[in-house]
Amino acid sequence: MSSWLGGLGSGLGQSLGQVGGSLSSFTGQISNFTKDILLESAEEVGDAASELHVSNSRLQELETSYATQKSEHERLRRINAELEEKLEAAEIQIKQQSVEYRTLLQQKEVEISHLKARQSSLQEEVQKLQHSSQAATSSCFTDAAVLPVTTAATTTTSSSFLHRSSAVHQGFHGDEVDLSDVLWSQQEINRLSNEVHRLEADVAHWRRVAQASKLPGVDGNGDQGEVLKMQRTIKELREEMAREVDEHQHELAALQDAQRQKMAEISKRHREELAEYEERIEELEEQLQSEGGNVVQKSTTVQDSKLQELQSTIQSLQEEAELQRKEYRDLLARLEEAEHHKAKIEREKEEANAENAELLQNYSRLQKSVNELQDRVQEQEGKSMLKAQHDNEIQALKKALAGAEKEMARLRSLSESGPTEEVEHADILELNTIIDTLRKEKEEMEREKLALVERLTLAEERHRAEESKGAVELSQEISDLKSQLDRREQALKQAHLDIETLSTELEELDKQNQEATQHLIAVKDQLSLQKTQAEAEEARLQSDLSSSLDQRRTLQLELEAQGEKLSQSAFSLNELHMAKQQLETTVKELREKLCKSQDLGRELRQESSDLKRALQEKETELIALREELSHSGEKGNELEGHRKVLEAKDKEIQDLRTELAEMKTSFERAVSEDFELKIENRNLKEESTQALDKIDSLERQIQDNQASLSRMSLEKDTRIEALKLEKSQLESELSQTEKQLSDQTKQYQQTIDELTRARSMDASALQTEHERMVKLNQEKDLTIAELRREIEQMVSDHKDTSEMLDITVAGQNQLTELLQEKDAFAETLKAQAVEMQQELESSVLRVTQECDSLRRSVEEKDKQLGAMKEENSHLKEEIDRLRDQQSRPQLLSEPRTLDIITELETEVNQLKAARDQLEEEVQALRTVSEEKQATALQSQHSLQMLQSELEQARTRHEQSSLNYERLISAKDEEIALLQSEVEGLSTQGQSQIQSVDILQEDKTQSLNGENGNEKHDLSKVEIEKLVKGIREKETEINQLNEKNLSLTKQLDQLVVSQNELGKLSQMVLQKDLEIQALHARVSGGHGQDVMFLQQQLQAYAVEREQVLAVLNEKTRENSQLRSDYHRIMDIVAAKEAALLKLQQENQRLSTMSDPSGSQEMFRETIQNLSRIIREKDIEIDALTQKCQTLVSVLQASGANDSVSGGSGGVSSNQFEELLQERDTLKQQVKKMEEWKQQVITTVRNMQHESAQLQEELLRLQGQVSADSDCSSKLSVDYARLIQSYEQKEKKLGLLNQELAQVQQSISQLSSTKDVLLGKLGSVNQSPEVSAAIATQAFDPPKLKGAALPGQDESLHQELQAMQRTLAEKESMIRTLQENNHRLSNSASLSESEQRSHAEELKQARDKQESLQRSLREKDILIKTKGDQLNQVSENLRNRENDNEVLKQAVTNLKERALILELDVKKLKEENEAIAGKVREKETEFRALQETNMQVSLLLREREFQFSAVNEKAIAMEKMLKDKEQGKSGELNQLLNEVRSMQDKAVLFQQERDQVMMALKQKQMETSALQSELQHTRDKEQRLKQEVERLRNHLIEIEDSYTREALAAEDREGELRRRVTLLEERLASSSNAVESASQQASLQVESLQEQLNGAVRQRDEALIQLRASQDQVNQYAVSLSNLQMVLEQFQQEEKAMYSAELEKLKREKEQWRNKAENLEDQAAALQINLDEANAALESASRLTDQLDLKEEQIEDLKKQVDVRQEMLEEAQRKLMNLLNTTEGKVDKVLMKNLYLGYFHTPQNKRSEVLRLMGNVLGLDRDEVGELLQEEGKTGVTGWVSSWLGGRAVQSVPNTPQRPTHTQNLNSSFSEMFVKFLEVESTPARPAPKLPVYDIKPLSAPPPGRSTASTPASGVSGPGKRTGDSNPFLAPRSAAVPLLNTASAGSTAGAGGHLLMKPISDALPTFTPVPVSAEASGGAVLKDLLKQ
Repeated sequence: MSSWLGGLGSGLGQSLGQVGGSLSSFTGQISNFTKDILLESAEEVGDAASELHVSNSRLQELETSYATQKSEHERLRRINAELEEKLEAAEIQIKQQSVEYRTLLQQKEVEISHLKARQSSLQEEVQKLQHSSQAATSSCFTDAAVLPVTTAATTTTSSSFLHRSSAVHQGFHGDEVDLSDVLWSQQEINRLSNEVHRLEADVAHWRRVAQASKLPGVDGNGDQGEVLKMQRTIKELREEMAREVDEHQHELAALQDAQRQKMAEISKRHREELAEYEERIEELEEQLQSEGGNVVQKSTTVQDSKLQELQSTIQSLQEEAELQRKEYRDLLARLEEAEHHKAKIEREKEEANAENAELLQNYSRLQKSVNELQDRVQEQEGKSMLKAQHDNEIQALKKALAGAEKEMARLRSLSESGPTEEVEHADILELNTIIDTLRKEKEEMEREKLALVERLTLAEERHRAEESKGAVELSQEISDLKSQLDRREQALKQAHLDIETLSTELEELDKQNQEATQHLIAVKDQLSLQKTQAEAEEARLQSDLSSSLDQRRTLQLELEAQGEKLSQSAFSLNELHMAKQQLETTVKELREKLCKSQDLGRELRQESSDLKRALQEKETELIALREELSHSGEKGNELEGHRKVLEAKDKEIQDLRTELAEMKTSFERAVSEDFELKIENRNLKEESTQALDKIDSLERQIQDNQASLSRMSLEKDTRIEALKLEKSQLESELSQTEKQLSDQTKQYQQTIDELTRARSMDASALQTEHERMVKLNQEKDLTIAELRREIEQMVSDHKDTSEMLDITVAGQNQLTELLQEKDAFAETLKAQAVEMQQELESSVLRVTQECDSLRRSVEEKDKQLGAMKEENSHLKEEIDRLRDQQSRPQLLSEPRTLDIITELETEVNQLKAARDQLEEEVQALRTVSEEKQATALQSQHSLQMLQSELEQARTRHEQSSLNYERLISAKDEEIALLQSEVEGLSTQGQSQIQSVDILQEDKTQSLNGENGNEKHDLSKVEIEKLVKGIREKETEINQLNEKNLSLTKQLDQLVVSQNELGKLSQMVLQKDLEIQALHARVSGGHGQDVMFLQQQLQAYAVEREQVLAVLNEKTRENSQLRSDYHRIMDIVAAKEAALLKLQQENQRLSTMSDPSGSQEMFRETIQNLSRIIREKDIEIDALTQKCQTLVSVLQASGANDSVSGGSGGVSSNQFEELLQERDTLKQQVKKMEEWKQQVITTVRNMQHESAQLQEELLRLQGQVSADSDCSSKLSVDYARLIQSYEQKEKKLGLLNQELAQVQQSISQLSSTKDVLLGKLGSVNQSPEVSAAIATQAFDPPKLKGAALPGQDESLHQELQAMQRTLAEKESMIRTLQENNHRLSNSASLSESEQRSHAEELKQARDKQESLQRSLREKDILIKTKGDQLNQVSENLRNRENDNEVLKQAVTNLKERALILELDVKKLKEENEAIAGKVREKETEFRALQETNMQVSLLLREREFQFSAVNEKAIAMEKMLKDKEQGKSGELNQLLNEVRSMQDKAVLFQQERDQVMMALKQKQMETSALQSELQHTRDKEQRLKQEVERLRNHLIEIEDSYTREALAAEDREGELRRRVTLLEERLASSSNAVESASQQASLQVESLQEQLNGAVRQRDEALIQLRASQDQVNQYAVSLSNLQMVLEQFQQEEKAMYSAELEKLKREKEQWRNKAENLEDQAAALQINLDEANAALESASRLTDQLDLKEEQIEDLKKQVDVRQEMLEEAQRKLMNLLNTTEGKVDKVLMKNLYLGYFHTPQNKRSEVLRLMGNVLGLDRDEVGELLQEEGKTGVTGWVSSWLGGRAVQSVPNTPQRPTHTQNLNSSFSEMFVKFLEVESTPARPAPKLPVYDIKPLSAPPPGRSTASTPASGVSGPGKRTGDSNPFLAPRSAAVPLLNTASAGSTAGAGGHLLMKPISDALPTFTPVPVSAEASGGAVLKDLLKQ
């Protein structure tokens, strides 16, 4: 639509642009005419003769101007007509192309939907096959864990596939399709084909699985049931395919109907607008005619007033334009501000995204920590299990020890009771046997334990390496136990030696054992209590951990909720952005409309100025005409006979005057319309100002919202930081708890170790261990209390975090409320903006309509002026002729002039009649073309109606079939549900039902996704780009179509076949039998329901059979309808092609002036129309047959329905629908008949028109037949030449073979000659024999010489034949050239009859001479090129020989390549066989591994059994030995012990089984946890995918908005391009003429080259023929040059016209540029004025501020003077102090030295004295003497004498520092350094002057103190006071008055004394950085060196 309207607009713009050149002349004529009228009123001529002269001159001028204007008018009319025809043709072509591409895209969409349906059906087949294979495997194997896994896999695959398909597919957008849509459809097709292949492979795989899963022992009924199930699924899939196809066809039909309605509405609007424009034009013309007569009598005053009004209106328009420019600038500034706001909002959006990313990272970290906690809990559980196992083992060992001790006690009692030594010896033997048995049992126990430990260690090493430590500790415990048993064994060995000592030792052992057992029992009780307590504490901790985990989960959920709310807020912000962008687009559109109105105003002003200029030009022309008439009036007294002619011309002048008056009235109307436009512009300005105010208010609100959002974001940041801190605290606490738990586990392990060691210790050691255990319990209590406190802290922290989250939730709720209010406000603003847009559009439409009407009226007037100019030119020519006649003698003048005038009049009348005839012919041709176009459009409409009606019928039919299919599917579902219920009662088949439900859900999802996504945009913007994509699609779709056709054929066969109906009936019967059997199985409770369901099933089965019968018929009808539809589409395509041909023929008729081509076109159109009529008749017959078949089918279906009695109502509905279809088809037939009649009428009209043109057509046909004969002869000759060339090549090959044979014979003869010569050397033969041999030897060359002349003769014959053929070709070429010359001459004569021939002949002769020269040069070139050709032919022969050698090499290489390919194939086959073997071996290896595992388990069982049998055998041997000794009681005891040991072994086996079960449970739990982890990861991935999808969706929305904006810009660009293209087509027509001439010249040159090539192969004997041919070629070139000259003349005329047009356009553009420059200058002046005003205002403000500043400066200067005086006084005092204090020592320093001396210890006082001597300037010798005297007398004397003569001066004491309170052990040097540091710190800052308030640019920040920096400026403002140490500096230097550190920065501020440093006048020490580690002595030494 948009492209079509754009084409209209561009066409109108071009026509207006062409007309614009004539507007200026029209306005100039109006102005000149008004001036003439004024001059006529002013002039008063006295004589009648002078009046006559004036009138004659004016008439002549008017006639010339009229003639010129008429010629221009006709030229412009022709151009306009041509452009209109081109526009119409282009629009028709565009429409046809758009219709074709839309149909193609619809077909592609339909095919894509088919493919999707097929894909879903194949997927469902795969799933059903999987279910069937699973059922088979479940029947074969009793493995319950296989089925749910496979079902889950299938469901996941299906769901993932469906998700992809739904995500990729997109919907219809608007009315245009981009290249991206084509690419997307290509990708979609590729993806669907890949999916189809994949699903087919899956189907084949599952079929193989099903076949493999079938067992041989299964009955045939099961196979039949599976086959029936498969057939059912296939039928369901086919029904679903048909259903989806019908739905997609229905959607396509609806889209096509909507598009047709749009096209019809647009065409109606266009026609209505054209009718309105025509009515307006007619009304304007009537008004002009009615008001024309009254305007002539108006006075000059009225015209002056009008001119003044025009000037005032122009001024007002200029002022308004300036105001509009200002508003435009304001709008631009506001736009920039809005863009800044947009950038800010985007930044905030990015920050919000970053916050979301951080929250997501925190969430992932929390999840990781939770997972780690879960793993640790699992590890602790495993450790607790291991501990329990170890405890059990320890208890078993303890029991064994207790049994051994009991036996030892029994032996002791026996030893004490038995007095005799024999009894003791027997007891010892028994004890030995018992100990041996115990050892063996313990060893076996140890082995089993080791095996268990190894298994446990393996399991633990898989999970963690920490658990291996426990196994090592167990092994250590077992080794300890072994050592204990060894000790016991040693004790028993000692019993053999010392039997007497046994009694005492046994008593002591009994006592110790009793005490140890009691102690152990007590310890056990205590440990059990501690264990229970520890377990309770662990349970509490676990509950606390679970509660903390729950709280964490709640926190995570709250965080997720916050994230969702943030995403919502981001979406709301995006929506605000979109609303803002929409508002900006509306503002831009308003501005564009304002700019358009300004342009219209400018154009109107320019037109008015052009009219004024044209009036001035016309006035000058009228003045010139009056002067000429005055000159001719003096001579024209004799021309009284011509007064009649002049009177007629006066009438014409009066008509012109009336026309001019009408033009004036139209101009006044234009002025009034301009005034109305101004008023409307003012209204628009007011509305725009209101809109701008609204936009300002919106921006303020947006700013407020941004501020609130920033505040909320800050609050969120603070809360998030608090949460992060809390999270870090929680993590640290968790790590602490984990450490404590690990410590506890270590402590437990230590307790176990100590218990194991306790058995080998005494009672005292046990007591100490008991005390240690008590201490450990106390420590554990403390740790438990700490943990409880930490848990309480955790709870409080969680409460705080929950409160913070509540606060954040409340803030987010407030945010959402604010966003909702903003959304409501934005919607109101949108509504207001839409209303404003509508009002603006209505006003702009009114203005444009009025402007169009004005332009059309102006165009008509321009045409009239052109006609008048042409008439004026004719009149001028006649007046010139009359003047020539008057210059001759007067006697002869009168008859000659009369004759000339009569001749001229007759010629003028003839020309007018010819022109009228031509115009009538052109109009007739136009009417014919318009009628053809109308018929074509009617045929298109009728075809579209037929298609829509057919599609409606199809949709109805498909809906009915869908209803039946839905009924059938519902019944099938009910049957499936009944079966599932029965199977659930009988067997466990719930998994299959779940899978079926999942499949159904997937199907519904897929159907919903496809139904929702089947909407596409079908508009065409870039047709040329789409053609390539559609061609590529067609290749792929054809392949898919073939597959679909095969499937449809199979479907039709399956539906049509009656065998399947019988199978279905059998299936229903089998189902009934199955249902009855299930009824028998089901209990009595379900009997009634099952009976009811059976009844329903029977009823459904009956209905299903009926529906299937109906469906068979409907499918037949559907297939017939499809075939008819394809046929009709082919016919429609043929019709569209025919219509295209008709349109092309119409264009040729309109453009072609030659009658011969039009005759051919007429004949072709007649043939096409007859063919179309035949096709329509065939269609009508086919439709009638279809109606009859439908009626018969419906009758048959009605009979079937009456027989079945199930669906009579449905068949009646279908019958009604078919009747309606028949009615619609009848209507279509009627329309087609009407169209046929119209076509017949048009054909008759064409026949009438073509009768005149048949003669020329016959003549041209004769010429064409002659040309075709010549061309056929040439082709025959060319074929002969090719044959002869091939024969020569064959002969050359034979000659080469003969040469090879001859060479071989020569070689043989030479060899024989050598042999014979050798024989002759041996035997002397006669010379005759030698001569004979010589003759024999030299015979072959003779033969060769004889053969060569025969070859030369054959070559000569071939050359002669070639020469003959060349001669024939040359004769043919000559005839063709003659025919061409005749045609060109006839064309040139027909075109140049009206032009002069003499000049053309002269130019032709000159050009002929130049051409002859060029031909001579070309002959020389031809000779040189002939020599080159000979050389090239020799090279070619050499190359042919090389080629033969290369060919042989190539053949050899090809053979090698074939051999290699065969080898490669063999190797590939071998590799494949090896790969198959490898796979088989891998499967065998896996099976062997499984068998190996089973065998290893069996071996372990057998080993255990073997050990048990060994134990029994040993026991039996012992029994036998005991029997031999005759001790039956002891045998019984041993048997009891053996039984007890066997019971223990059974218990150990049970424990081992329990351990194995626990391991399996752990493995199951780990697998469950892994599955949960995978589930959570899948959830995370889904969430991420959803987030990415939302982001992509937002990006797509933004892209769509940008695309729409770009498309709008592209439309504007296309409109401008079309305007430029239409302007360039004028130039391209001239270029086409030039290219045609160049092509003709190129063709002539190519013919010359061919002739030259033929001539080069001739011999020197044919030179004369060459000369004759050259002459012929010269004549041909001369004729072609004549044609070129004629064409150049035509081109020059066209160039003249185009140059004139370009001049006019340039002048117009210059005036426009001048006006724009003036407007720009005015705008610049206005800007300068505004700037000057702003500068004045700012200057006034600055003056006020300067006055205030000057007053402040004066006050400050006064203060500065006062402070300067004070400073000068202070400096004087300082200088005096310096002068007085030079060479003196500070009192404070000496006091501190004195005090420091007494504070230092005596050992270090010598260092102090030396330092004091250095300070006072003493020599080392004097200091040494002092030290010696100090050793004798002490220091009191010299100190008192040193300080005795001085008076006490008031010196300010240093503040007491905390360093003085240190101990006196520190050295004096350290104390001195500290004292210096204290003294270097300032006591107080310097007084702050008011001058410091005036901050210089380089001043430091106010936080820095002026006195904190030292004099040297080393230490910065941020350093501590102790860091700067100016040692031994005087107070004036240590505490300066000025900040010397900032002297450099303040030096530029002026030469004030306060800003200058004083360091140059005062002595200072450089600061030394003192480290804390350095000793004070070293520092002082460095100081003294300085």
